[in-house]
Amino acid sequence: MKVLALLGSTRENGNSEYLAKKITEGTDHTLLKLSDLHIEPIVDQRHTDGGFTPVDDDYEHLVQLMLSHDVFVFATPLYWYGMSGPMKDFFDRWSQYLRDERFNLKEELSKKKAYVVISGGSSAKVKGLPLVQQFQYIFDFVGMQFADYIIGSGVKPGEVKEDTFALAKAEQWNKLFSK
Repeated sequence: MKVLALLGSTRENGNSEYLAKKITEGTDHTLLKLSDLHIEPIVDQRHTDGGFTPVDDDYEHLVQLMLSHDVFVFATPLYWYGMSGPMKDFFDRWSQYLRDERFNLKEELSKKKAYVVISGGSSAKVKGLPLVQQFQYIFDFVGMQFADYIIGSGVKPGEVKEDTFALAKAEQWNKLFSK
């Protein structure tokens, strides 16, 4: 089982990254910080003659990684009650690549499993639930199985280490991914 962990935070060594690393430690995985990649925001050309024009950035590399992994871990801090900007740009570009006949991306994504890691501060375990639902809608759209999620509590880097429930669930996932 090959795991692709996509980190949406712009913070170095943040709480969502900490959990993602705990989850993937010792597994066959690729861990990518989306903010380290050059991903252009979407220019919506769905309804224009000719459709989307090619974009010179790192996104096609991400598509190749998605195709070559079995499980995705989407890790994002809870920013203004939603996903981070880099994570949102990542998903927005699906509009382009779901129409790219070279990849048959929707069918390929339907063969994958998705796990979501969210970290946030005040009442994150409640305030993060609408974001969990947003991920569910995204995965439903492409037919991807949404296997599970973790919402960890922590604002400052390292605070999530005090969230014993989130850590225990991360350990469960790690055991599952190590099989």
